[in-house]
Amino acid sequence: MAPGAARLVTNAVPSGPMPIESPGGEAAAPPVFQVRGLSKVYRTGEVEVHALRGIDLEVRRGEFIVLLGASGSGKSTLLNILGGLDVPSSGTVRFGERDLSAAGEAELTRYRREHVGFVFQFYNLIPSLTVRENIALVTDIVSDPMPIDESLGLVALMPRRDHFPSQLSGGEQQRVAIARAIVKRPEVLLCDEPTGALDYETGKLVLDVIARINRELGTTAIVITHNAAIAGMADRVVRLGDGRILSIESNPHKLSPSELKW
Repeated sequence: MAPGAARLVTNAVPSGPMPIESPGGEAAAPPVFQVRGLSKVYRTGEVEVHALRGIDLEVRRGEFIVLLGASGSGKSTLLNILGGLDVPSSGTVRFGERDLSAAGEAELTRYRREHVGFVFQFYNLIPSLTVRENIALVTDIVSDPMPIDESLGLVALMPRRDHFPSQLSGGEQQRVAIARAIVKRPEVLLCDEPTGALDYETGKLVLDVIARINRELGTTAIVITHNAAIAGMADRVVRLGDGRILSIESNPHKLSPSELKW
């Protein structure tokens, strides 16, 4: 094993739901997501694309999960369904006691607004608004947001609060996107290739912010990536290929983002 590498404990993929097991052997937290038999088929004319094929998975509260796989493995489709941005073709997805697979568009909109924070590869900031104003857009639509300055403090951007996106680096813009996602106090933070547009050092700074949110606020974090090195900071790594879960790996000893190398 290379120096500084995380030790991964790989579980073979059984039939039925993936078990929730704490790496340290302590009692596991209750599940936030329960996925059973999840499939997604996209149709274009007579062509069918099977993006997900019978996924079974549970994610417990406060976990840091990395969904790892190549382009086309199904990881983005799975993340979008967990976030209520897409619906399955078959199977069930439960968020706590809520059945997302049976929810209508209005209920899914409410779920996204009240429970989920999204961070994407590209920052989706409004260029004509300052950092503070970009975040305020979210606080105006949720019932109990954290103070904007508190969210900026968590991502170490208070000195930049009155700057416009064009005055920020890529890493700073991504941290604004994270602050915007967490200001609503979401139970789940879903991150789609959050370091994909960033250089090595800046990417590690962004991962450190996500890890801090997970650790200090207890927010369940799910990060999708094709970068295997990021797996070292996760509680569990879910490897996908051809729309299926290939394995689930537990990290008994997680690495800090500063220890990651790629």
